[in-house]
Amino acid sequence: MRLPLDRRLALSAALLAVVGGVVPATTAYAAPSPFSAETVRTAAPAPDREALTKALKNTLAVGAPGAMVRVTGSGAPLTQAEGVQDKTTGAAMDPNSRFRIGSVTKTFSAVVLLQLVDEGKLKLDDPVNTYLPGLLPDDRITVRHLLTHRSGLADYTNAMFEHTVPGFEAVRNKVFTYQELVALSLREPRTAQPGASYSYSNTNFVVVGMLIEKATGRTVAKEYERRIIKPLKLKNTSYVHPSTAIKGPHAHGYLHPDEAGAPLVDSTEQTVSWAQSAGAMISTTADLNTFMSGLLGGKLLSAGTMDAMTTVTPTDATNTRFYGLGLRRYDLSCGTSVYGHTGTVQGFYTYAFATRDGRRSIAAMANTSNRGDANTALGGTLDAAFCGKRPVPVSPAKAAARSFAATPADADLPERR
Repeated sequence: MRLPLDRRLALSAALLAVVGGVVPATTAYAAPSPFSAETVRTAAPAPDREALTKALKNTLAVGAPGAMVRVTGSGAPLTQAEGVQDKTTGAAMDPNSRFRIGSVTKTFSAVVLLQLVDEGKLKLDDPVNTYLPGLLPDDRITVRHLLTHRSGLADYTNAMFEHTVPGFEAVRNKVFTYQELVALSLREPRTAQPGASYSYSNTNFVVVGMLIEKATGRTVAKEYERRIIKPLKLKNTSYVHPSTAIKGPHAHGYLHPDEAGAPLVDSTEQTVSWAQSAGAMISTTADLNTFMSGLLGGKLLSAGTMDAMTTVTPTDATNTRFYGLGLRRYDLSCGTSVYGHTGTVQGFYTYAFATRDGRRSIAAMANTSNRGDANTALGGTLDAAFCGKRPVPVSPAKAAARSFAATPADADLPERR
């Protein structure tokens, strides 16, 4: 049974070594000019620290044990943390702690695949079955359809997590193959004909992982490391599947059961094998700032491929949210457009976004999930980071209509509140 959109908030949500002829990972691609008319029109206002703090406190007020945010691009990085990262010890939320980033992994996977496109190893408009013969039941499904969530492949997590905690506990320590996850999807009816409409599905990025491994002969973990983590000097970012632990200082994640008043479930340790290249990475706010700024600033992809990645289509009727190639665009209340991804995995909500020129970025995290109000409240950090202080007061009705945080984020995974 497919849950309504308002209950399918990101629960996530919401996740190589070189072969002959591959461009060296340390070679920077040509960057688009940061001063083009499309990307920079006026100087961005300073982030509103008071509003950032308020958004974090609002997140705690609706069920998150802790939350934090880091904003770059306006002097020294602005960091703020509220609440606790470990309910057992009472340790305060630490802005330097690692956490599971859920579907922000999809952008890492998209970058690796698009580098392979730049290198001529894959073509966006080729059928997936060209590279993975017989995998999918429809030869019309292309590589581009996967990256844009327009393949029509059902999201197997709808059934897997229909009941939140039992579903999680059933897969917490399980290790899946990619083929097993695709098979789960193919048991369900397809959502649409290939290319017909946007429908978010983790299956798409499971297949992206398969394409990466087939084209390179290496694991996605090695390709993330070689192509993104080392070139950008990301010190605390990793893909540890199927290990269950988060090494080093880290925030614990807490899953809300479906039953009102039931105790939170510490969901920190898990394989995340149900997501893999669609959602299994670990990072920090600082590394996510670096990643999104580097990506949008042109350090990872050619200018033409970056333009393709940021060419978007609407994901809903509000005309404020869009999806490109493994990258979301949100149009904020002040008219600023930001690019990045949301992430939800059991126990963690994440936002990682930057301006089109990469000059300003935000990474925000709350250590809870299956609590849509907390995800919505955390989204309030975006306006605070990119729009600054509002010049004039607005009525509560208009504020609710215009604020990014007035409605929940696009769904990464099915979720029950």
